[in-house]
Amino acid sequence: MKVSVDDERCRGHGVCCTYCPEVFDLGDDGYAVVDTPDIPSEHENAVRTAAAMCPERAITVS
Repeated sequence: MKVSVDDERCRGHGVCCTYCPEVFDLGDDGYAVVDTPDIPSEHENAVRTAAAMCPERAITVS
């Protein structure tokens, strides 16, 4: 599983960081970044939840 954040859509709400801080973080600019683009299996459900809960739908999971 891979994950990415669309910089154009992210507004820095930080919801993804709440659901999966092992994968997501807020960069110096206050917007979400992915610390681990290749997701370990133990974090897959949390990443899917973070993507589903993102108010801007800025997270893509593939």
